[in-house]
Amino acid sequence: MNRIIPISSPDPLKLNRLLQLCSANLPVGGFSFSQGLEYAVEKQWINNAASTQSWIELNLSVAIAQTDLAIIKRLYAALIENDTQQFSYWNEYILASRESYELHMADLAMGKALVRLLSLLDNLDLAEVEALLVIKELSFVSVFAIAAYAFKLDLISAQSGFCWTYIDNQVAAATKLVPLGQTQAQNLLYELSAKVDAVVIQANQVADDDISASLPHLAMASAWHEDQYTRLFRS
Repeated sequence: MNRIIPISSPDPLKLNRLLQLCSANLPVGGFSFSQGLEYAVEKQWINNAASTQSWIELNLSVAIAQTDLAIIKRLYAALIENDTQQFSYWNEYILASRESYELHMADLAMGKALVRLLSLLDNLDLAEVEALLVIKELSFVSVFAIAAYAFKLDLISAQSGFCWTYIDNQVAAATKLVPLGQTQAQNLLYELSAKVDAVVIQANQVADDDISASLPHLAMASAWHEDQYTRLFRS
C-alpha cells in the first residue's frame, strides 16, 4: 500500500532567506561577542551545561522577550506603515536599553556590519528602506528587522530567527568557554529552541510602557568583561 506523504512547504524561498539571515556564516561579527558570558564563566556563575542553559533561558525570557522581540514587532509595524519617525524612535529605544558600554557597542558594530552586507547583495531591492539605512546609529535589532522585511519574511519568522541567532551565538561561546562537548551543545540547542515559541508569544503581548528589562548579573558581567585580564571575545 502506497502511503501519501503530506507536503507542507508554502514558500521554500522564504525559509531559505530566513536560514541565510540566521546563519552562523552571516558576516556581522556576532560570534566575536560573548554578551557577558565570558566573565560569567570566569567567575564560575556558569560552569556546566545546566548553568549555561539557565543563563541563556533567563536572558531569552527576560531581556530578549521584553526588549528585542517586543521592539522588532514595533519596527515591523513602522516598516509596513513606512513610518520613519516611529522606526527611529524604537531604534533609539533599543540602543538606550543596553546596560553596558560593551552591549551598546556590540549592537552598533553588528548593525553596521549588517547594513554593509545588505547594501552589497546584488539583487536585493532596498528602495523601500533606503532612508532608514543611512541613520547614523542603527541597532543590530533594527537592521535585522529591515533585512527580514526586505527578505519578505513574516513577523513571527523574524522574531523566531532572532531568537535562534542569540541561542546559537551563546551556545557556541559556551562550547569554547565552559567548555562544553559538541553533544552537550547540540542538546542545549535542541532544548533552548523549544522555548522560542513561548518567548515570541510573551514578547508580542508586551505593552509599549512595559518594554524594558533589567538583568544586573548580565549588565555587570558585560561591564566587567571590558577589563577582564584575559579574554577570547571582543570588548
